[in-house]
Amino acid sequence: MTATSEGTWPDAADWTGKIYSGGWRQSGGGTQPVNEPATGERLAEVGVAAPADVARAGALAARAQRAWAETAPQERAEVLLRAARALRDHSGAVREWIVRESGGVPAKGDYEIAAGLAQLAQAAGLASLPRGEILSPPAPGPASYAWRVPLGVVGVINPWNAPLLFAMRALAPALVLGNAVLLKPDPHTPVSGGVVVARLFEEAGLPEGLLHVLPGGPGTGAAVVTDPHVAMVVFTGSTEAGRAVARAAGDGLKRVALELGGKNSIVVLDDADIDAAAAAGAMSSFGYQGQACVAAGRHLVHADIVEPYTEALIGQADALRVGDPREEGVALGPVISERQAANIERIVDESVAAGARVLAGGRRDGLFYPPTVLDHVERTMPAFTEEIFGPVAPVVAFRTDTEAVEIANDTAYGLTAAVHSRSVPRAAVIAEQLRTGMVHLNDVSAKDAANAPFGGMGASGNGSRIGGTANLEQFTQWRWMTVTEGA
Repeated sequence: MTATSEGTWPDAADWTGKIYSGGWRQSGGGTQPVNEPATGERLAEVGVAAPADVARAGALAARAQRAWAETAPQERAEVLLRAARALRDHSGAVREWIVRESGGVPAKGDYEIAAGLAQLAQAAGLASLPRGEILSPPAPGPASYAWRVPLGVVGVINPWNAPLLFAMRALAPALVLGNAVLLKPDPHTPVSGGVVVARLFEEAGLPEGLLHVLPGGPGTGAAVVTDPHVAMVVFTGSTEAGRAVARAAGDGLKRVALELGGKNSIVVLDDADIDAAAAAGAMSSFGYQGQACVAAGRHLVHADIVEPYTEALIGQADALRVGDPREEGVALGPVISERQAANIERIVDESVAAGARVLAGGRRDGLFYPPTVLDHVERTMPAFTEEIFGPVAPVVAFRTDTEAVEIANDTAYGLTAAVHSRSVPRAAVIAEQLRTGMVHLNDVSAKDAANAPFGGMGASGNGSRIGGTANLEQFTQWRWMTVTEGA
């Protein structure tokens, strides 16, 4: 790993080949290398948590959580604020890990750090919110109270595309509300989504046993989901994997929060600002190589303006340089793996074979896939039906607002959308008819905010929401008590 201005952080001597569970310790599942997608260079080696490691971590977390739940809320909040201070202090090194491990450009690293800080600050504020009610008594005499209590141990299975952000989004509110956490980072990003998180909370003084970082593959994840000490599982990933998590967690009657895939539409009406809409469309489809659940997988454009919009989108695509994200001027780095690159290639090639036309990009170089614009896309083609998770913008024309809504809703997914129009009331009427958990007017589809209830409908999730006060609902449960003076 190349040294930054502050030196190489976190110090590899502390964690190489280890897991974080009651301190840094040798794992029972061996080790795995961490490679840079852009160059293939080996960056690090982390421990792999075996099922026995997960079982030990669950038991330790359950014991530590009991005392943590009794800790004053402001003390829990102060730990998060100290973690935020540590993240700011080490931001240069954290950015480099995000860039090299996940293939994002430095701006993507800066975004994750800023969003992670926002999550920590927002979560710290939860500690001071009222968490109870005085209820009308069921009969004259008894007093009746209800309040929210921690769940206990929360399992977090983290994705690779925004590893720091998604880790903070789940574990910060879980911890501040009195829970312990088992965090399983994705095998592609175990440092920026795991080791870095552990070191930040170590520096923040989080009591031992409350956070366990357990890298590994599906076997490790399954052990986290089924561990008897885990009361809730937060999973971010594909819909297929999310269904498997839900089935396994269901056997244990565990609470599950699923944030899954999306086939998101940008709807561009005939009165839209074409250049602004195309810029938003490019950002939504091409940002971080399109590797986001909230990326735009469809550009639905009114037939009267589809030609100038497509030309503007092609101009955006052609202006974006693809290459090593550490090089000056590069806008798109590599996709995360050969498997992902091959899947993007398959979707585009099969759609072209069925009649779609490539107007920009369309040919990969190893893991580097250029910004790609497709038109003549029909609703039976893979580019229309499948989540691409790559920098591909399929353009589909429509004639009426009703048709736009019908096309946008032609998917099992329901995560996010965007609608562009100079008439906000008109755009709002369309937005209200879209079956999505989130919608943005005259903006990108890919938005996130620490105080917003983030989540989707249909195949994009199970109705759970994370963010802001929704975290109180997710990471605590109700307890009711009545008090009668004399039996």
